[in-house]
Amino acid sequence: MRLGFLSLFSLTLALPVSAQDISLRLPVACEIGRTCFIQNYLDRDPSPAASDYQCGTFTYEDHDGTDIRIPNMLAQQAGVDVVAAADGKVASTREGVPDAFVTEETRDKISQIGCGNAVVIDHGQGWRTAYCHMAKGSVAVRSGREVKAGDRIGRIGLSGLTEYPHLHFTVIKDGKPVDPFAYGAPDKSCGGGKSLWEASAQRALAYQAGTVLNKGFASGPVTMAAIESGAAERETPTTKSPALVAYVRAIGLKGGDVQTLTLFDPDGKPLAENKAPPLDRAKAQWMAFSGVKQPEGGFRPGLYRAVYRVERDGKPAIEQAFAISLRP
Repeated sequence: MRLGFLSLFSLTLALPVSAQDISLRLPVACEIGRTCFIQNYLDRDPSPAASDYQCGTFTYEDHDGTDIRIPNMLAQQAGVDVVAAADGKVASTREGVPDAFVTEETRDKISQIGCGNAVVIDHGQGWRTAYCHMAKGSVAVRSGREVKAGDRIGRIGLSGLTEYPHLHFTVIKDGKPVDPFAYGAPDKSCGGGKSLWEASAQRALAYQAGTVLNKGFASGPVTMAAIESGAAERETPTTKSPALVAYVRAIGLKGGDVQTLTLFDPDGKPLAENKAPPLDRAKAQWMAFSGVKQPEGGFRPGLYRAVYRVERDGKPAIEQAFAISLRP
């Protein structure tokens, strides 16, 4: 859905229009693929369907920017800075929107301020960037201020129309959202166009066909809410825990993907395996877990490993291994 920032933050500019391109740096102070992840790209399909710039499923209908997500609320509470992607002048800001998960009951009301706490930066020559969903109280700039690329302008939050902590980042040229990954490419094209990201950001932002957002071990059943809040991350199972459960949350899965999560004992022997049926359709996120109850006398001390694999069209698509050392 469109977040409405173009109307909320519109400002008439007396600047010449030029074909000059902009060079963007990463708008968040985190490491893509490790401490933050691309959840959605701009929708490049003008039909009711949706497709990202590689004809993948990392988007939804009419999505007009790039969503950069952090793993959970623990990371959000620790603070992840949002920074200016290029030099410019702050055109407008909004502050004071609470951080809260959107619900069906609150969706209609929140959609009126869908962008949440936000900053719009004017870079001249018809270029602007918009930064949405920042944490309440974190906006660090005001209208009219000059900023340099990399200057802190706020922190990732949960304000506005959002179901998880992330930055919604939109690049605007002459009043219209454009795709910084494939600028100038025709609609519905797979690849093509020009990247507007500077060289170092291009490497960090290389397209991934799905990734693991969270992984770990727990001493009992795991819920999506526990993963999102960070409660699951706080657990440290021991040899006396009632169970040992390996869990993952993956994003960007496709219909037909086959997932397998296997838990191994210190000798490398499988203790438990969860092989899920092929997915019926693309999933923005998906949780899987595999585990066993405590054996009589407790778990043997040592290193327990888990391996998560996703097979797509008969070929490996994602593989993630992780481990825990159980102690008394």
